[in-house]
Amino acid sequence: MRMIREGVLQNKKLLLLDRAPKTRNDRTWCFWEQAPGFFEPVVYRKWDQLLFKSPYYSAILDIDPYEYKMIRGVDFYRYCFEEIRNQSSIEIKYAKVKSLKRENDRIKIETDEGPLAYECATVFNSIYAPPAKERGKHYLLQHFKGWTIEARPNAFNPEQALFMDFRIDQQEGLSFIYMLPVSDHRALVEYTQFSGKLLKDEVYDARLRDYISSTLGLKTFEVVDTEFGVIPMTNHPFAKHEKGVWNIGTAGGQTKASTGYTFQFIQKQADQIANALKMDPLKLNPAPVTASRFQFYDGVLLRILEQGKPPGREVFTRLFQKNRASEIFCFLDNESKFGSDLKIIHSLPTWPFTRAAISEIWNRLI
Repeated sequence: MRMIREGVLQNKKLLLLDRAPKTRNDRTWCFWEQAPGFFEPVVYRKWDQLLFKSPYYSAILDIDPYEYKMIRGVDFYRYCFEEIRNQSSIEIKYAKVKSLKRENDRIKIETDEGPLAYECATVFNSIYAPPAKERGKHYLLQHFKGWTIEARPNAFNPEQALFMDFRIDQQEGLSFIYMLPVSDHRALVEYTQFSGKLLKDEVYDARLRDYISSTLGLKTFEVVDTEFGVIPMTNHPFAKHEKGVWNIGTAGGQTKASTGYTFQFIQKQADQIANALKMDPLKLNPAPVTASRFQFYDGVLLRILEQGKPPGREVFTRLFQKNRASEIFCFLDNESKFGSDLKIIHSLPTWPFTRAAISEIWNRLI
């Protein structure tokens, strides 16, 4: 979309290759933003009031000057493809990629559709391949299942989104519920867990059903849509460029290691690529590397979440109890100043984070 808007496809041919057409509402993107963004036309709902709940602290978060925004997959796909299909320079094909091979100055793409292969000079690849685990790195999964439900009138307050609710069992890893009400009778309710392995599908369903029935007090409701996802949370380094293949999105390291937030980091990377192509396609450079201090913070927090000491919900409770949400959002966007970082770090349990930080430094040294 950015390449189209920047006019960099003139006199070029682009192949968009995916496994299958995007027609279902299979996912939801949620993010915070201070101003109208590139995909503002498809923002389905936004909130300026977020609720935070835990056994130790509950509050309406002060997120000004941010707004919390929601984009539905089905709206995103429709909006993008209406524009993409109007571009004569873009061809769309559906097949599963089997391999990418460099042959001289070209890249050969083999798929499962038979002997036919595609050749090109440059590939932007978003296919994520789990890396082989390395000693000293951290590997967690953020896995979640959500139900869009309809219930009785006035079941929800559409002016307030539930950002995190930690008042649920934490035995298998950091777990929370978030809820996005889009009307007084319709909401997305999502169960999320940070752990090393996935749950059985019926377990996600049971925990959603229990929360909706016990905590929300809704004995009767209808599930009208479902979504499921897995996001890698790791400080493993990802190659951003290799022999004409530019990795983008999660495959290019654009998922924040310690939280799983990805959408806005992808926007930054897409901006950088489109601007570089507009200036000089022959001088395309990798996306800017995340400042080393943010990589270090991610490693420390991942270590804490892996070990569960202190429990993850205590960490997030301290964060939001002792800091303005807007400061935390800036910090999680890797855009905060060092002085603000110190204030946020100081609000966390001192000894566990000091111990985790020393371990991270030691890992880097060896």
